[in-house]
Amino acid sequence: MRPGAVVSGTFRAATLSNYIEVARQVGLDPYQMLRRVGIDAQVLSHPNLLLSPMRVARLFEASAEASDCPDFGLRMAEARRISDLGVVSLLILHLATLRDVLDTTVRYRSLLSSALALHLEETGDVVEVKEELVIEFDEPAIQCYELAIGILLRVFRTILGVKWQPISVHFSHPRPERAQLHRKLLGERVEFGSEFNGLICLKTDLDQPNASADPNLARYAAQFIDSLHDVGDTSLSYEVRKSIYLLMPMGGATVPRISRSLGLSERTMQRRLANEGAEFSELVNGVRRELTERYLANASYSLTRIAEMLGYGQLSSFTRWFVSEFGVSPSLWRDRKHAAPSMLMSTRAAK
Repeated sequence: MRPGAVVSGTFRAATLSNYIEVARQVGLDPYQMLRRVGIDAQVLSHPNLLLSPMRVARLFEASAEASDCPDFGLRMAEARRISDLGVVSLLILHLATLRDVLDTTVRYRSLLSSALALHLEETGDVVEVKEELVIEFDEPAIQCYELAIGILLRVFRTILGVKWQPISVHFSHPRPERAQLHRKLLGERVEFGSEFNGLICLKTDLDQPNASADPNLARYAAQFIDSLHDVGDTSLSYEVRKSIYLLMPMGGATVPRISRSLGLSERTMQRRLANEGAEFSELVNGVRRELTERYLANASYSLTRIAEMLGYGQLSSFTRWFVSEFGVSPSLWRDRKHAAPSMLMSTRAAK
């Protein structure tokens, strides 16, 4: 592995907790789909086993395509229960406020998914809750994002009530052909082709008291969770990479900003990265490459907008960087990528 390279995170097998049920509802043979992507069905009986996010993403995308259900991930979110989050749910249900819940989700992210990144950006009276999944996957992981954000809303409504609505919900991927379930579950203001994945809510929502809060039960649950050996077991370079994913579209992928988001001094972060054989600049460049490919795949993003989202003040600066990394201009790269599926479909039709 080259210096600075970071292995993808993992999903718990609990991510598939209601896959069988939803797959059957849309007419699929769930066990055949699992075999198709190389996932042993026996993992469903062991929710804490670790799975490759790439295989899970491939399973969800293949299931959406095979069933002609572009909302497959949301269907899974609709059927989820807070208890499907595992031991962390014991704590979430008894915390004082939603802000405490989100902070706890970040703290115990390795017990949910080490590929999950969550960040709160407070501006005036509103809060952007940004959610990223750091997945080594060569296609947009649309169903994974819709499942993750659907679960996030389920958490919000568990604390704030089932009728609670966000100001808006955001997805970076394009609008699907059918979005009725999106409006039903997520509210009327669902924005696609957005600059981030997540939701916007009122700042006061985060500090509303949880009617089910019980400090004693919360303390006992935290003590139990802290006794588990794998709490916080991901590398710093991986955590830095997740923070870069979240903060780069806001121009925040800098050493000071990232170190503050992780609660570290700049010097400490740099030293610990060096001990892991990683460099901050290489991590930033790797994430920038991955986000570039994601953004270019979205035809609604202009090259100027993409340049801004990647932290460039001028399109010309972005173009120079892109050519040095990919060997062609961003416009030519995009044209080739968009032409490839058409050529593949023509080949299949000819056969």
